Amino acid sequence: MGSFSIWHWLVVLVIVLLVFGTKRLTSGAKDLGSAVKEFKKGMRDEDKPAAQLGDESRDADKSSEKQAEHDRDAR
Repeated sequence: MGSFSIWHWLVVLVIVLLVFGTKRLTSGAKDLGSAVKEFKKGMRDEDKPAAQLGDESRDADKSSEKQAEHDRDAR
């Protein structure tokens, strides 16, 4: 009762093909493939890894703290 036979999947496939049509399914598959390709490309790019983005904001905080200390000392 919980498992489906190959005939169940074939009937589902035929219904999906009738509802959506082969042209829409192939264009959807192409779009999905290009999205996965772009995602993988984005993961490979190492221009600014996410770990370094946090480091930059911490460096900016430290420099602003040093500037505030310098301003206090100058008074």
